Amino acid sequence: MFRPKFPEAPTLPSTHVISPTVPAVQHSHAPACSCQHTAPAPAPAHRMVPGFSGGTVAAVVTLGIVLTALLAAVAVTAISVAVAAVVMRSLLGSQRRR
Repeated sequence: MFRPKFPEAPTLPSTHVISPTVPAVQHSHAPACSCQHTAPAPAPAHRMVPGFSGGTVAAVVTLGIVLTALLAAVAVTAISVAVAAVVMRSLLGSQRRR
């Protein structure tokens, strides 16, 4: 439903030029076995989403890593400041009681 619909690529007519001076040679070989072989199924075509290339994906991933690292640094700094505040409060509180 939300996938874009791409137009089908037109198929070009194939033209084979056979030179009248060279006769076509046909070789007939006996099959190696009596079983019937089928051609393998063609691989599905990979379609790229318009606007997203490998460089775009790499930039988004790199930006995500950098922002995550910055967020972790801010969190560690906040925890360190909170611990230092609790220690300072404890030290200053004990001096007032004396």
